[in-house]
Amino acid sequence: MKFLKTKLTIALLATGLCFSAVAADITVAYDSDPVTLDPHEQLSGGVIQMSHMLFDPLVRFDKQFNFEPRLAEKWERIDDTTFRFTLRKGVKFHSGNTMTADDVVWTFNRLKKSGDYKAIFSPYKELKKIDDYTVEIISSKPYPLVLQTATYIFPMDSKFYSGEIDGKDKSRIVKHGSSFASTHVSGTGPFIVTSREQGIKVVFERFDDYWDTASPGNVDKLTLVPIKENATRVAALLSGDVDLIHPVAPNDQKRVIKTKNINLTTVSGTRIITLQMNQNSNEALKDVRVRQAIVYAINNEAIVKKIMKGFGTAAGQQSPAGYAGHDESLVPRYDLKKARALMKEAGYEKGFKLTMMAPNNRYVNDAQIAQASASMLAKIGIKVDLKTMPKAQYWPEFDLCSADMMMIGWHADTEDSANFSEFLTMTRNKETGKGAYNCGHYANPKMDALVNKANAETDPSKRAEMLKEVERILYNDAAFVPLHWQDLAWGAKSNLQVAPIVNALNFPYFGDLVVK
Repeated sequence: MKFLKTKLTIALLATGLCFSAVAADITVAYDSDPVTLDPHEQLSGGVIQMSHMLFDPLVRFDKQFNFEPRLAEKWERIDDTTFRFTLRKGVKFHSGNTMTADDVVWTFNRLKKSGDYKAIFSPYKELKKIDDYTVEIISSKPYPLVLQTATYIFPMDSKFYSGEIDGKDKSRIVKHGSSFASTHVSGTGPFIVTSREQGIKVVFERFDDYWDTASPGNVDKLTLVPIKENATRVAALLSGDVDLIHPVAPNDQKRVIKTKNINLTTVSGTRIITLQMNQNSNEALKDVRVRQAIVYAINNEAIVKKIMKGFGTAAGQQSPAGYAGHDESLVPRYDLKKARALMKEAGYEKGFKLTMMAPNNRYVNDAQIAQASASMLAKIGIKVDLKTMPKAQYWPEFDLCSADMMMIGWHADTEDSANFSEFLTMTRNKETGKGAYNCGHYANPKMDALVNKANAETDPSKRAEMLKEVERILYNDAAFVPLHWQDLAWGAKSNLQVAPIVNALNFPYFGDLVVK
């Protein structure tokens, strides 16, 4: 029987009658909507959030960063390079097809072709089928992060995505373009997409044949609307027009807390917000003294205090506390006098010009942070031509490394600090995918070798020391400008049980959301 809708629930409550299987129809406002329905097109928070709604991974993290079985019921290490997953039986795709090992192998092979994902899966030689419900993933050498990478294997419906349409391969991956996979979906997840208007709304409805019948979730319909402006987004929540919002900007959190029947849920985050310095587009940025001067000139502790209202932690490195590789000695280093001295030493006492780009709806207060950074650089004679733009326009520009300085935030996909370097600071390599988001064009063979060595080290203490050395190299080279680790905040009507489904990864498990 189809779940009852919210208005009927209210009527039943008024008469003293209620059923446990009541369902909800809710509206969620984010600062932007997913740019694609293809889980392999872009490695971004918005796409992965969407993937957890429309697909299911083999395993996923719980709130304590332990591994929870999803489409893989169990797993075991067979030897140093072989890991076996036993798949769940009876799982249906939205198309009605049954998920088997063939779909997992097909998905893995597609992931290896994705420009954004190939670096994550580069340690593996193959994923092979043992039988219809058993697969083995085989690495080239011992690899410590198999389960972490398995959280990004969202099996796709190989039959649905195979073949051609209009003379084009249905499975092709098109970055920032229209393809069959970017506009059509058949996953195993708790929701299907019933309508989608890019930039206006996406409507999700509960998948009737969803395998996880034990899930407590009772959301039958979820409408996602993008509201870019922080004030407008929180106003929509407080007026009752939407049921849940993310993010809640630091300036708005007190209003949310003080409003009756509205709750604020916060989580300490591990996403680093940085500025990259493009050594290929601006000759001055090749000089380590100039890069160091820029790091010394930007007062990231003041940014956290004044712009973020304390809702973040100023960073001196990539790795947050608690990650292997975090070095307590690598602290923020604002020193305007030191910055000016370095500029003079490098021959730029009178400064120079550079261009900067940043999104204005991807990270909390991203445009304001960029503006503040530009103003701080003016104090050492660097004149900044700043452009900010919506996320949908920003990422194509970022992929082209279109400015001398570009903002990017990164949450470690594997909850491991090596992942930061693999994507943000390793030498760019199209074949392996390493350095795919390194618009600083920073290249240090010693650091590259250390990251690769760490990723083959299964002894946690030895691996941590290697990753600490990576952070020290980046710190001394001023490979990028570390700003802060961004905290997370959701605002919701009090009848939404938000705390159990949100996490530091910022991938809410909406399939498990309970609305009372």
